[in-house]
Amino acid sequence: MELRTLQYFVTVAEELNITRAAEKLHMSQPPLSAQIKNLETELDTVLFIRGKRHLKLTESGQLLYRRAKDILSLAESTKAELLSMGEGMRGTISIGLVEGMAPDIAAEWFAGFRLKHPNVRFRILDGSTDDLLEKLRSGIISLAVITSPCDHSLLHSFHVGEEKMAALMSKSHPLAQVNERKVRVADLVGENLIVPSRKALIETIYKWFREVDAEPRIVCEMDSYLDAAALAGRQVGISIYPRTAYIPNDSLVFKEIAGRNKNMEYLFVWRKGHTLPVIEEHFIDFVKAMVPSE
Repeated sequence: MELRTLQYFVTVAEELNITRAAEKLHMSQPPLSAQIKNLETELDTVLFIRGKRHLKLTESGQLLYRRAKDILSLAESTKAELLSMGEGMRGTISIGLVEGMAPDIAAEWFAGFRLKHPNVRFRILDGSTDDLLEKLRSGIISLAVITSPCDHSLLHSFHVGEEKMAALMSKSHPLAQVNERKVRVADLVGENLIVPSRKALIETIYKWFREVDAEPRIVCEMDSYLDAAALAGRQVGISIYPRTAYIPNDSLVFKEIAGRNKNMEYLFVWRKGHTLPVIEEHFIDFVKAMVPSE
């Protein structure tokens, strides 16, 4: 698969119309149709369901679209990096940031690093910890801030922050009426819970409940903090997320979860055995110097 062919495919996948895609690519329709057909033959799969006026991506087409976008992005960043070599500290640092406190933590790094190196740019990718770990493995990004735990046999890491875990609930929920700023795990026994979809965090929540000889009643797993808060406000259940998931809302009550080890730890990570560009090595050193020693 050539990069040019992938760009053709991405354009067709986004337009879902050969004529419009050909116009956007400044080429005629027959050669574009032939390129897509040749790509399907090469991959031995059907990428589009062809209707009279519109196209529809097949399941294989959807997978290739996601991968092609990542490949084209990686190719572009690689080209920019090669062009900038030998020109001093310049270029683009691609880094993934998990939801929660990570953007606030990283903002100070970005501002400070650009003061020293004004020709450096940042490309920020967001997502769940699992999403970012997959992007690290595939080489889409080299650096990320994720939530613990992580596989230390595969990743270098250091602590960059932490925050309390909290329960978000509807204002009308009985626990919301209790005049306490915190809620205990024992108080959550028997309650419908909405939790982060990451398996490691779910295992941590199970551990909390085992400490009080109970099991959590998990009714929903999801990545988006905002969506989890919305479900809590609709009385689907109580959402257990980092405290930064809470955005002031008249329909919600926020209470920290009481007890030891009820924190979310943030880690700066990069792959072991993977050579980083000089600019990213400098950025790692810069961040380490900014993070207070434990």
